[in-house]
Amino acid sequence: MSNVRYPFEGSDSDFLKAQLLYVTCATSDKDWHSMEHSHYFSELFFVTKGTGYFQIEGKQIPVQKNDLILINPNIPHTEFGNKEQPWEYIALGIEGVQFQYSEKEAPYSYSVFSLSREHREIPWYLSTLVKEIQTQQEGYQTICQNLLELILLSVARSTRQEFLSAPRQKTTRECRLVEQYINEHYHEDITLDTLSALVHINKYYLVHAFKNYKGVSPINYLIQRRVEEARYLLESTNYSVTKIGEISGFSSQSYFSQTFRRLTGTTPNAYRKKKKP
Repeated sequence: MSNVRYPFEGSDSDFLKAQLLYVTCATSDKDWHSMEHSHYFSELFFVTKGTGYFQIEGKQIPVQKNDLILINPNIPHTEFGNKEQPWEYIALGIEGVQFQYSEKEAPYSYSVFSLSREHREIPWYLSTLVKEIQTQQEGYQTICQNLLELILLSVARSTRQEFLSAPRQKTTRECRLVEQYINEHYHEDITLDTLSALVHINKYYLVHAFKNYKGVSPINYLIQRRVEEARYLLESTNYSVTKIGEISGFSSQSYFSQTFRRLTGTTPNAYRKKKKP
């Protein structure tokens, strides 16, 4: 019997402070339409099927299956599919990091690489990431974040890509506008799309930014605000519980009662009796 022991010394990597914001699985069809846009964060695209092209800072870049596209923060870009050969891709929104190819003549704004069979671990990590975020089993957030780090390390190893720290977006102004809007319009029909359109921020990272700002998502803050108003009305008015639910913005009496009990530990009727003996 023989064995070989390989000593290992752990290493703390400063550049792996990236935060996964979202995962997108996109499929083009005849109605595919994309407008030029930019983000404060980086994006990583991997084409899983077909052909298409990216328009980045006015330049058209053709891409095909197994191509990896890296786009840095604040770079105007859009994607176009091929009507004759529809394409599919996976996209990751990544905060806190930007890419830099080691070749000096390479453009800063983007990089495109064609992955060969010897890089097959990257597509596998990406497909596993998609599965985790779709099924959302216990611990999926930690697994997704760890998979992101594996993807970035594999990209760096396979493409001579370097990573630089990118400043995180300060969205305090936008979050304050969302908070103010909810406080003034909580009784209305408000969705995440409503709030996203209000401040012109992608809804996925609006949730991320608002959580950093208030500690809860925009929709959870909306629910808390409605329950807060309902508590005030239960204490200070003689309106029926049904009427208070309507005034506070709840769509049904049952939903109002369930939500109120979940947040306060008691029913609206019991709460009123306790506060107004």
